[in-house]
Amino acid sequence: MKNMRSRKRKNGEARMEACGELILPFDKENIEAVSLEELFPEKKSYRIEIGCGKGAFISGIAERNPDVGFIAVEKIGDVMIVAAEKIKNSETENVRFLCCDAVHLEQIFAPHSFERIYLNFSDPWPKARHAKRRLTYRAMLERFKNLLSENGKIEFKTDNRDLFDFSLIEFEESGYILENVTFDLHASEWAKDNIVTEYEANFSAKGFKINRLEAYLPNKS
Repeated sequence: MKNMRSRKRKNGEARMEACGELILPFDKENIEAVSLEELFPEKKSYRIEIGCGKGAFISGIAERNPDVGFIAVEKIGDVMIVAAEKIKNSETENVRFLCCDAVHLEQIFAPHSFERIYLNFSDPWPKARHAKRRLTYRAMLERFKNLLSENGKIEFKTDNRDLFDFSLIEFEESGYILENVTFDLHASEWAKDNIVTEYEANFSAKGFKINRLEAYLPNKS
């Protein structure tokens, strides 16, 4: 399924400015590095969600892990506003937002910065000619290797079975080891710890099964 998320938000610029302390500056023509240590001086580990949507997942996972610093990436600014407002209106202090395409992340963050990369309901780009745009296409998975810390993991879930089947192959062809794979998350042993996104709740209620996997790289030793 996806993408249904790009409706223009009323008073978008003012709302973005009101959440300014949570949003990292980004200029594609002049990309600056971000120090996670300076951004989260009291945190010892960091995680990133790529495609945070309206923020249900990042809100839930950040609340569960107050000792972790979180980066929430969303390339559609009008969608990111909703997620940023959700964090601003809560007591959560360990999330910062970044509005950019995932291809720029290696230029922004130091190598091997993140112990987790979360990919939740990414755009499936269903046409075969658009396969290279998928976040689980092998070229992007190679980029993620540079972002993952030692023993880091990618957690991926989607309601789109075609995308999931494609991703299983791409992960394995890219040298990742897969574990905790399920084709029906809500009926699985991992359901109890699952944070349900707005999108997930909607499509699960319509009978779509949620697919999930974890992927990690083999130790080099």
